[in-house]
Amino acid sequence: MIKYLTDKAQKAVPITPLVAKELKAWLKGQRASIQRWVAANTFSATPGSVLLLADGRGSLVRVLAGVGPDRSPWDWAHLPAKLPPGTYRLDAALDADAAARAALGWALATYAFGRYGKPASTFSTLLWPKTCDRARVLRAVEAAFLVRDLINTPANDLGPAELAAAAEKLARQHKARIAVTVGSELLKQNYPAVHAVGRASAAHRQPRLVDITWGDAKAPKVTLVGKGVCFDSGGLDLKSSSNMKLMKKDMGGAAHVLGLAHMIMAAKLPVRLRVLIPAVENSVSGDAMRPLDVIRTRKGLTVEIGNTDAEGRVILADALAEGAREKPRLLVDVATLTGAARVALGTELPALFTNDDALADSLLRFGRAESDPLWRLPLWPGYAPEIEGKLADLTNAPDSPYAGAITAALFLERFVAPKVPWIHIDLMAWNTKSRPGRPEGGEAMGLRALFALIEERFGR
Repeated sequence: MIKYLTDKAQKAVPITPLVAKELKAWLKGQRASIQRWVAANTFSATPGSVLLLADGRGSLVRVLAGVGPDRSPWDWAHLPAKLPPGTYRLDAALDADAAARAALGWALATYAFGRYGKPASTFSTLLWPKTCDRARVLRAVEAAFLVRDLINTPANDLGPAELAAAAEKLARQHKARIAVTVGSELLKQNYPAVHAVGRASAAHRQPRLVDITWGDAKAPKVTLVGKGVCFDSGGLDLKSSSNMKLMKKDMGGAAHVLGLAHMIMAAKLPVRLRVLIPAVENSVSGDAMRPLDVIRTRKGLTVEIGNTDAEGRVILADALAEGAREKPRLLVDVATLTGAARVALGTELPALFTNDDALADSLLRFGRAESDPLWRLPLWPGYAPEIEGKLADLTNAPDSPYAGAITAALFLERFVAPKVPWIHIDLMAWNTKSRPGRPEGGEAMGLRALFALIEERFGR
């Protein structure tokens, strides 16, 4: 359950949501004292604005809340921290979608990472809207909180073993099957690229490949692949201190596919789900891979290591090759992959690549509908020569400083079987500043859009 949403309250203060253009008409039906109070406070119902109304004894009797015409979840996310302590209810006949957005925004705003100390913030409570699909909201919030918790956990407490343990916990919760291949077994099971990246930390933190399966084997196959670099020092091509500081979040792709898997399994969508997570730490040691080393991959392609700090695509190569082998109806990978994507789109907008135009259109549509946007970048074939290796089939780091997000996606595409519908999402997985409902720290991005896409395609 969600702490600050309740279905029991003896008394709840009503919240009246108002769009700016509706305020004038609403005021006409109110007492003159309310009209004067609204005017005195220059309340104009802009999204995120709040006005408290009291009775003659000074007791709070109503809240006016400004919302946008689309009633985004973020319009509601201001309220839990702004309102006085207590329980509130929506005083409006919202349809199911609008009610769900209100509950979602309220719940996401109450997140606090409390593993290492008691969170200082307390929030007001919302009575569940009557028309809200509670199960849907719960799935989305639980998934987002799981993603945030995993990303926010520092690397000393979340290495490859602990990430695998989180996957095992999720698998037990949903009665899914899980297999974890560890250390030198990766070589025996033909995951050489995962081993090559993770071997530098093997003395203390062995690399591993997490493989979860769930659902009817005859159902449409949906496969999720998540980059699980639990800390990225850059390897021998060592990052600067400023660039290394946030690298506990480099397993954000793995966190996302676990969150999405939770939503799919909790909703009992009729799919055969598979989740593949290569989990490593990219460290420095005498056994670390070196610039211009050539490594083999599960697919048989060889990769020349142009830069040891471009390790994410190397581990994803093995996982994507295995995921594509079954020719799923949908293959999705999620990764905190390139700084180039952040330069192009900023930190708040994930980059979407896909080999299927209809798939792109659907996902972008759901991103808008769910207030969970993405932006498509091209798999531009003209840049394919950039990823060709000099001594090997491919290089993981082209010499050109341009189009880094695109060339990374083109590299991954080489490990996806032809005609397999594939989505690659390159995202930040981190809020660089706090906004209502989106506190600074780890963040789930594109999660609700992806679930809506999978539900539409395979859930009915």
